[in-house]
Amino acid sequence: MKAIINNSYNLELKEIPNWDCIKVKDGQFHILYNNISFVANVVSHDFTNKTFEIQINNTTYQVELKDRYDDLIHQLGLDVSSNSKDHQIKALMPGKVLDILINVGDEINEGDNLIILEAMKMENIIKSSRGGTIASIFVSKGDSVEKNALLLSFE
Repeated sequence: MKAIINNSYNLELKEIPNWDCIKVKDGQFHILYNNISFVANVVSHDFTNKTFEIQINNTTYQVELKDRYDDLIHQLGLDVSSNSKDHQIKALMPGKVLDILINVGDEINEGDNLIILEAMKMENIIKSSRGGTIASIFVSKGDSVEKNALLLSFE
């Protein structure tokens, strides 16, 4: 597991640290590490993007977590971030369109399910990287698509 702290410091955990961590209440933890006491508050979190704002002893840190699968997805060029603010959604990998969950004209929010794509014998739900109105859908249920094939566009 890797942690990128404040967009500059990279920390790699190869084993779980030897610490005591007790949940005090929702979003607040007491940590004892090397006989030093810390109070950690989770200020905000985005589980989808694995980002957290954590306050430890009144100092705030922006933390982004990455595991080996995130690195592999990046190496293969399948990052969701490559589509993040575009007006179009493209297939991240070759596959077959199993279902289209939206229609032209639908208002959607960031994170909404759009299309189910079967790839490598797995069903992958393509989620919206932004909010907006669906302008066009370029595929139909049952279509086979290649990587980077245009699936839909926003107004």
